[in-house]
Amino acid sequence: MDNSEIRVADWDRDLEQIRLVRETVFIREQRVDPAIEWDDQEAAATHFLAFLEGEPVATGRLTQTGKIGRMAVLPRYRKQGLGSRLLEIICEHARATGLQHVFLHAQCHARHFYANAGFRAVGGEFEEAGIPHIKMEREL
Repeated sequence: MDNSEIRVADWDRDLEQIRLVRETVFIREQRVDPAIEWDDQEAAATHFLAFLEGEPVATGRLTQTGKIGRMAVLPRYRKQGLGSRLLEIICEHARATGLQHVFLHAQCHARHFYANAGFRAVGGEFEEAGIPHIKMEREL
């Protein structure tokens, strides 16, 4: 996706674009309860947005503890490398801010996506938002 742009988002200014992607993927598609989609980490986290022709198509966030989360790519833009690019930019940002490792709670069906990006599984499966997950880590 050569005509895409990925950048650090401003939580206050870009909230509606972040909300559009996350609500489409997590609340509508995956049926996550809206009450748990938005949490107390939002304002302190660094958010990222990916755009294609000026439209928001993917998002993710990095908390101060090094947790990558809320990775979401709109359905029609999946399997085109955009999620991988977004994840790598988040990891580069984490490294630039002094973090030595990052971690995430991967949905089990996406485990191979994260493994291909250098993450390794730590521990067993657990449920989060009614979806099977596994903790994964990556050294930077």
